[in-house]
Amino acid sequence: MTVTIVGSQLGDEGKGGVVDLYGDAADVVVRYQGGDNAGHTVVEGGETYKLSLVPSGAVRGKIGVLGNGCVINPRTLFEEIDSLRERGLDPDIRVAERAHVILPFHRVLDSIEEDVKSEDDQEVGTTGRGIGPTYEDKAGRRGVRIGDLLEPDVLRERLEYVVPQKRALVEDVYGLDPDDLEYPNAFDVDALHEEFSEYGRRLESMAVNAGQFLTEARADGKNVMLEGAQGTLLDIDHGNYPYVTSSNPTAGGACVGSGLAPGVVGDGEVIGIVKAYLSRVGSGPMPTELGGVVGDTPGYDEQGEGEHEELATYIREAGDEYGTVTGRPRRVGWLDMPMLRHAARASGFTGLAVNHVDTLAGLEEVKVGHTYTLDGEECRTVPATTEQWERCEATFRTFDGWPEQDWGAVAEAGYEALDENARVYLEYISDELDTPIYAIGIGPGREQSIVLDEPEY
Repeated sequence: MTVTIVGSQLGDEGKGGVVDLYGDAADVVVRYQGGDNAGHTVVEGGETYKLSLVPSGAVRGKIGVLGNGCVINPRTLFEEIDSLRERGLDPDIRVAERAHVILPFHRVLDSIEEDVKSEDDQEVGTTGRGIGPTYEDKAGRRGVRIGDLLEPDVLRERLEYVVPQKRALVEDVYGLDPDDLEYPNAFDVDALHEEFSEYGRRLESMAVNAGQFLTEARADGKNVMLEGAQGTLLDIDHGNYPYVTSSNPTAGGACVGSGLAPGVVGDGEVIGIVKAYLSRVGSGPMPTELGGVVGDTPGYDEQGEGEHEELATYIREAGDEYGTVTGRPRRVGWLDMPMLRHAARASGFTGLAVNHVDTLAGLEEVKVGHTYTLDGEECRTVPATTEQWERCEATFRTFDGWPEQDWGAVAEAGYEALDENARVYLEYISDELDTPIYAIGIGPGREQSIVLDEPEY
């Protein structure tokens, strides 16, 4: 069987740490969607590794695969690989030939569109890494794939088709000069061909037919872990559109993004990663929000001061709630149970890992958005449209808080050493989702976790 790691909220749940926690039994770790807009933090041997593209398992010496569902910026990829090598690691990374390539003009267009949308307060809050425009070209059948970089003649043909379109878009739609923007040579076919042909030469020994590679690995008895980026409510189909990413972080995305059959993924474990509260980077509804980080964020009054901002700031600082990729402060809220019910349904969780339980320690009380009220009716899950979600008001349940503890000692002693109030809170989550808790994160390191169960391969 396989093990699939899925974020159950709005990203930033601590998926990389769970991949690391359960990674010892895995032989291959696969990123199945997203690009270098994802941020995974792994702590190993006292060292902190912040990864945005390389699969988290690389820190533990596992084979890492970037699946065909990913969009890949070769610049970022090789920067991360080189950085890991400088720190004494030897990452073994394979890249799907079917994965699409982020080109410099994708990043330029990403920034331009966000700027234009901001004029009407419609910006999504993207990382500006070119993710959306690359997936647009993929869907529009004009993209450049990793396999194209391996064949210079094919690469030139692809570039000569797409670059003039992008130049015209910048000039005629946005009224800008393509040669006077942030990235030099972003719209120069010859310069792009030279740079990305060189990446192709470096990728030649790493490129694989991902589905075949993984199928053969499983036939050889290797354990495969599938790692999603972002979270369920950022899924382009199941999230709060349009404030979403451009791919499918849910478990269904593991099939199409890796090349493994639905039966393979469905027969395996699907671990839902839950942060004990809620955070997000970017725009969009957040019914349990405590206070925003920008003046027009829900939760703020006209003076731009959130009524619960002091508490939000406390949690943000205690949990180090700043984007791994962007460094932006995250919006903070109480746990949202309708969101978790939605995520559990969409991906079919067989187990949960609940992180950041220690972050909430010291609060007198902890709240959970148990249900919503939508147009006078109780709603137990996330409605289908963002406009409906914006009208939802959270109905809260209040739990007694728990004190600070010696988290290292608690991790060593096990679940029963955790304060009773924290256990009541965790058991509420498990009961509501009808899913057992496999692990509890009470600190950033692998050793600061309470492991109740191991996923089965």
